[in-house]
Amino acid sequence: MTKSRILVQLDSDAQPSVFDAVVAVDSGVDHLLQHGSVTLDQVQGLVHGAMFTRAPSDLHNTAVFIGGSDVVVGESLLKATTDSFFGPIRVSVLMDASGANTTSAAAVVAAGRHLDLAKTDALVLAATGPVGQRVVRLLGAAGANVKAASRSGQRAQHLVDRVTSGMANLKIAAVETSNDDQLRKAIKGVQLVIAAGAAGVELLPVELRTCNSSLRVAIDLNAVPPVGIGNVDAMNKATELDGVVTYGAIGVGGTKMKIHKAALTRIFESNDVVLDIDEIYKLGLELEA
Repeated sequence: MTKSRILVQLDSDAQPSVFDAVVAVDSGVDHLLQHGSVTLDQVQGLVHGAMFTRAPSDLHNTAVFIGGSDVVVGESLLKATTDSFFGPIRVSVLMDASGANTTSAAAVVAAGRHLDLAKTDALVLAATGPVGQRVVRLLGAAGANVKAASRSGQRAQHLVDRVTSGMANLKIAAVETSNDDQLRKAIKGVQLVIAAGAAGVELLPVELRTCNSSLRVAIDLNAVPPVGIGNVDAMNKATELDGVVTYGAIGVGGTKMKIHKAALTRIFESNDVVLDIDEIYKLGLELEA
């Protein structure tokens, strides 16, 4: 008898994400067990409840999803989850708090359709945010020469130090973009710009976007007006604008949803899968192949 697929959603927010729940149901999950306001001391009991109720041969039909709006807490919940496993007694887990992993993976996959990332000079705006941090990491690992931009030079440098720690040969530099002069200097010579800022904040005005003749791809991950990159419509998907290929948040969103659903499928294929940013990006590349 085939066991039902059960997804245990651990969310740090008081109300578990409806978005994540709908995607899970649409991906074929039979039963969704949602837990809100999850704290680190609660994780082991919840995970053990998922592990010990089925025979080892059936554990691939149970999985854990880590959500919530706080990515830092999400990473801690992921570690607490994997720390609860021992030997073959474990379940697969997907971490996508705030959608940061699937969104950043989708953005970098989109950029890779038009550019050889290993030969690309890139600027990531709002690089210190949850999505921006992961975009910087993925671009750096792909061999790109990355400028990690923030209105705070200190925060940008802290991010670069953290991302490059333990990862050799990454070409990532911190830049401050607290005014137009700094932004104009930062964008000079780059072929790729990805804006990963908060909703409703314009990070790159039209006049600065169009002043760089080397720019080939611009990706904006903010769908709420005003958009993050001037005149880049949220619906744009490989849309040419002033000689530049552009993507808006919804244009990238289709790829994000494919990656998210594929990740949910993957964690039910066996009981030993852990999907964080690097694994999710690899999955996105597999979908492109």
